[in-house]
Amino acid sequence: LVLWRGDGCHLCDDARVLVTALLAERAAAGLRTPTLVERRIADDPAALRDLFELIPVLELDGRRLPLAMRSGPVRAFLADTLDGAGS
Repeated sequence: LVLWRGDGCHLCDDARVLVTALLAERAAAGLRTPTLVERRIADDPAALRDLFELIPVLELDGRRLPLAMRSGPVRAFLADTLDGAGS
């Protein structure tokens, strides 16, 4: 699970806290729980171009959730991507 972030982005810091808590929740429930990896958009020219106005962005299995700042959408993204919910 990749969290694309920008330097000095307080929304990205908040997203990290949120995603970490939701991953712990999934682990406690015995659900598939990926490792969270943070990547700086500044280190990837394509990501900088494509994601700059959308950070924080979660990416997993080729799917992206832009503006990943609220628990409901992040929880749904994880469930859909990891568990096939709604597929």
